[in-house]
Amino acid sequence: MYKNPIVMISSYPPRLCGIGTFTEEAREFIQKASPQRDVLVISHDDGRGKGVFRLIDMTRHNWWKSVAEKIQELDPYAVHLEHEYGLYEYRNERGIGDNNKGFLMLLEAISNYPIVVEPHTVHGRLRDAEANFIYRLCQRSNVVLLKCHYQKWRLAWMFPGYGWETPRNIMVVPHGARPDRRWGVHEIPGLRKELGLDEIGLADHVVGMIGWIQSNKRWDILLSMWDEIHKEIKRCSGQEWDLLAAGTMRDPDHKDDYEEWKTEVLRLERKGIAHYHEFLPMGDLYYKMMAVCDFMVLPSTDETQSGTLARIIALNKPYITTAPMEGLTAQTLESEGGLLFTTKEMLKEKVIRLACDEELRLKLGENLKHYLDEVVSWEVVTRQYHKAYELARRSKRTGRPVALEPEF
Repeated sequence: MYKNPIVMISSYPPRLCGIGTFTEEAREFIQKASPQRDVLVISHDDGRGKGVFRLIDMTRHNWWKSVAEKIQELDPYAVHLEHEYGLYEYRNERGIGDNNKGFLMLLEAISNYPIVVEPHTVHGRLRDAEANFIYRLCQRSNVVLLKCHYQKWRLAWMFPGYGWETPRNIMVVPHGARPDRRWGVHEIPGLRKELGLDEIGLADHVVGMIGWIQSNKRWDILLSMWDEIHKEIKRCSGQEWDLLAAGTMRDPDHKDDYEEWKTEVLRLERKGIAHYHEFLPMGDLYYKMMAVCDFMVLPSTDETQSGTLARIIALNKPYITTAPMEGLTAQTLESEGGLLFTTKEMLKEKVIRLACDEELRLKLGENLKHYLDEVVSWEVVTRQYHKAYELARRSKRTGRPVALEPEF
């Protein structure tokens, strides 16, 4: 018997886009949890793959019309939209954007179907235009999924300040993480050999900065101190530790920082205390490169959430990241799996401490294991997605809006 499909709307690989990669992983696990129905994707015109319809052409101001027509044709069980401002911004011949007007028009055009929207950027202090967009998005959706609890309770503080009623159709569903990418200690030598890292003389103990090299990731903070940190770790522990900086540039706008940071890693490499490895951080290779590290450093200065952190959690790797920093700080507090820094001196201290304290690394890793298994595993997250779909369908069936409890 035919079962109506779940239809996701998003960017999609091979586009080098974090939202596209997220959607590919989410789709895999939604499909596993729903074997009785297809999970299809309507993507931008550079998406590829089975069950992927390449219809979103952002050179057209009315790009949303072909998407709405396809939704009518597919007659979905639920529509699950992944939102990021840059993905749906039409710009005219003068470069003036429409503030995602087309995305809101799409929601209106498909209003006969259960609509679940998952916005990937909801800052703790919204600009006026962002606040207005999120409010209008909530009005046009049956269920809105935010990644962190702080995003929901901040809206309950911000919206009344504008004189607006706080939406009640908001669920908190965390960024999913794979439960099937954990390698045992005995498997790490094999991974190092597979990746060619043994050939470059990588030390037995490794601090990792792995992923897309972007200006907001601020690799330079750790690189500028690694000489001194390396000496102090050796003095305190008697062990040899290397810094492994691996990834590549995704956005040409970040080329200057990419080249400068790469040059600095190569300088450290010539001193024999760091290594640079250029690779495309996607798929299994991304996970394997992280897996060979004892712990990770994620010195980002602009994140509401992080696909990099989701991978760190998937591997149960202790980590150090910036605070206060939106979702990075929230997940670090909730998982108790990482350390936080707010100054360069704190980062230096935390890196040395984590390198010299194996017991602490094991404790943080065990905390991340529990957090993954119980909170952010895709297997847990997809159950919450299906709850959202059911709430949206019930709302459509009864004509009553979804009303969920506030955080506080």
